[in-house]
Amino acid sequence: MKKTLALLLPLTLLISAASCSNSSKSSESSKISSNTEITSDSEIKDHGPKYHKYSAMTPEEIVGELTLEQKAAQMVQPAIYNVTEDDMRKYDYGSILSTAGCVDTSTWRSTVDGYQNSAIVSEAGIPYIYGQDDVHGVNYCRNAVYFPHNIGQGAANDEELAYQVGLITADEAKLCHMIWNFSPVVAQSVDPRWGRTYESYGSDLETITKLSTAYTKGLLDGGLIACTKHFFADGNVVYGTGEQGAIKMLIDRGDAQLSDEEIEEQLKVYQAQIDAGVQTIMISHSSLNGVKMHENKEYIMKLKDEMGFEGFIVSDWGSVGNITGSTYKEKVIKSVNAGIDMLMETDKFEEAKQIIIEAVENGEISEERVNDAVTRIIKVKKDAGIFDDPLLEKIETKQEESGSLEYRKVAEKLVEESLVLLKNENDVLPLKEGTKVYITGPAADNGQAQCGGWTMDWNGANLKDLPGVTTIKEAFERYAKDYKIEIITDAEKADEADVVLLCVGEQAYSEWNGDTEDMELCGTLGLEDNAKAIKEAKELGKPTVACIVAGRQVILDENDYSDWDSVVMCYLPGSEGKGISDVLCGCADFSGKLPSPWYNSIEQIRTDKCWLERGYGLTYGEDFNPETEPETVLDTPSEDNNNDAAAEGTKYEKGLFKDGVYVNDYANIVMHVPGNVKYMSVDEVKQAKQEIIDFYTDEKAVSFEKNSVWDSWITNSKECIYIKFVNTKQLYPDSDSVSAEQLLNDYKEYYKKLLGELGGKPEWQERTTVKLGSEEYLRDVLSVNWEDGHPESEFDYVRKIDDDLICFITFNTSDPEKTLEYYEALFN
Repeated sequence: MKKTLALLLPLTLLISAASCSNSSKSSESSKISSNTEITSDSEIKDHGPKYHKYSAMTPEEIVGELTLEQKAAQMVQPAIYNVTEDDMRKYDYGSILSTAGCVDTSTWRSTVDGYQNSAIVSEAGIPYIYGQDDVHGVNYCRNAVYFPHNIGQGAANDEELAYQVGLITADEAKLCHMIWNFSPVVAQSVDPRWGRTYESYGSDLETITKLSTAYTKGLLDGGLIACTKHFFADGNVVYGTGEQGAIKMLIDRGDAQLSDEEIEEQLKVYQAQIDAGVQTIMISHSSLNGVKMHENKEYIMKLKDEMGFEGFIVSDWGSVGNITGSTYKEKVIKSVNAGIDMLMETDKFEEAKQIIIEAVENGEISEERVNDAVTRIIKVKKDAGIFDDPLLEKIETKQEESGSLEYRKVAEKLVEESLVLLKNENDVLPLKEGTKVYITGPAADNGQAQCGGWTMDWNGANLKDLPGVTTIKEAFERYAKDYKIEIITDAEKADEADVVLLCVGEQAYSEWNGDTEDMELCGTLGLEDNAKAIKEAKELGKPTVACIVAGRQVILDENDYSDWDSVVMCYLPGSEGKGISDVLCGCADFSGKLPSPWYNSIEQIRTDKCWLERGYGLTYGEDFNPETEPETVLDTPSEDNNNDAAAEGTKYEKGLFKDGVYVNDYANIVMHVPGNVKYMSVDEVKQAKQEIIDFYTDEKAVSFEKNSVWDSWITNSKECIYIKFVNTKQLYPDSDSVSAEQLLNDYKEYYKKLLGELGGKPEWQERTTVKLGSEEYLRDVLSVNWEDGHPESEFDYVRKIDDDLICFITFNTSDPEKTLEYYEALFN
């Protein structure tokens, strides 16, 4: 198929749209609300619900009441989409984690409480704790405050503000009933090619210790369970040693090669966290001098035996399976015996639990080790107060809802302090009264890039217009009258401007998705239109202020840098774009300093050479007098406006994507997504759907696409997966009931015609019924030979969900090694 059509045709489409709705999940596997009540089943004679009895007991006494099976259940942590409330009632797992979608505080409370109601009526009756990566605010909650990522906080280097970030994060997390926060990251960033660079406060261990400890104290004083991570040296890994499992990583999860002296310096950061009272510590995916940390008993036990850590230790996502050992059983036993107390085995939690039980029974894990682990877990829960108030009915919060004006002003202040002025020639900044400013560039009005990864979804939001986020462009437009400047956004009027504000940056990414070889602003991870915008600014010939929105200090082209009059490093500022406009318009001075050296070539990394040293940063000068800052205007909390018209009147729920797994509870789909594909954003999906509708001339084909909800699209140059939900009531308005067979026949009819018109020769195999996961689908297998000689294969799976919707899953590939067996195995 011609390349220009490749992104338009169903043969090459896979749509990914992680849920960002306010509606609740309706399926049994992840209910958002629950009518579960505490019944007599949860009562112990003369004591009422078991947690009432437990509240008067010591952790050791509680552990003494549990069976081995119940203890093992406390030691595992499933992902929310892999466990139901009924499972929780039956097994009572120690914790649940991950996202139920980008939902509001009320929906989060209902979600967490539904599982808690099940836990406290279980046979064990131990309340659970919900864990989440709230690494720059409560970043999986709609309309919450999203702070600058740690790299920006390192540039601000404000200990009091770091403490306030902890307090505010705790308050908004409590509104969601998520009281276990997997934060702070205390990694030392030494190689900016690492995809988690922005999660680090920088390269200086003293700064990391100061800021992270202040933040942790804020979490603790705010009433949360904190989790320092990742133990340890995850930011010191060597480029080229990245983990080589199913996903080939460049640097993430690699090997840190440190001397004894360097190790001692790293441990001091954790000692400060322990002294501050941190309750949990997460182990790193990485290795230390060739030994995976998840099996590094020497250092894990050092925390407990020598450093005074009394909390519990949790593994990282699925990492137990990546240590040495010939079987999963051997790896679980090795991790537990190394001192890990809770296993974040999101998919294999039941298998891990059973391994622990059997290992104790046959002597491979001592009962003493299990008792120690569970006692530590119970102690943390008791100290957090959930045995006294498991449903958090008595919990106190300062705010009644997320995203308050008070909290946004704190985030705004932190943005102001995080900005680093690299260059300011010709007196362009601050912008003067009466200045006409032309705003351009792909980062100007892009909440996705501005907030980065770990925002509404693991790899970053899947749309640019984020609820509760004020972009740079929006801030300038909203407060232009206060700044006494004029804003121009129409390219046709750019010549009228006095100054060009050029906003460029990086894509959103997380973990290994951010590992990169080139580091260039216009390189692999740069925003798509960076080069175009830079060229436009140059051709205008106006004084130019360049704002770089990125998760690392990218390599800048010397000629571009020379062309710019002023350059501001914004890092990933989060939700409050006004912090940027205020400083550029002279309402506050620059105070941010580089948190690590800035390199202008790959060769300089990890040497004593650099372009700009750590601590560099200009100001407006001693004579600067700030203008009056405009009063921040609080946006009205936004509603989800991304619903597809084809979903109207149905029970459809969007699928979720998290850490390599696509889940749609409505359709009962759990699919492990290959690691070499791109997750297309909501905006890209909308655009693709409209383009394909415009492209089609066949009336039936157009109707099929218009009446299909495009749920998920994941793709690369050789393969793609797409998931649609066809609204049969809209597509077949005169039919009372439409079968999957009928839909597939009609699709085949018009698709065959379309392929012929495009020069393809399709051949269908005999239709069969197969299982994907636990559900039966009709399957069509199609081979297409194109005029240019290259073959493609397509595998279509169709299942009727209810009277309104039919699920339509397609895999398309030009890779002969990607067979239907390969794709069907993704559902196991």
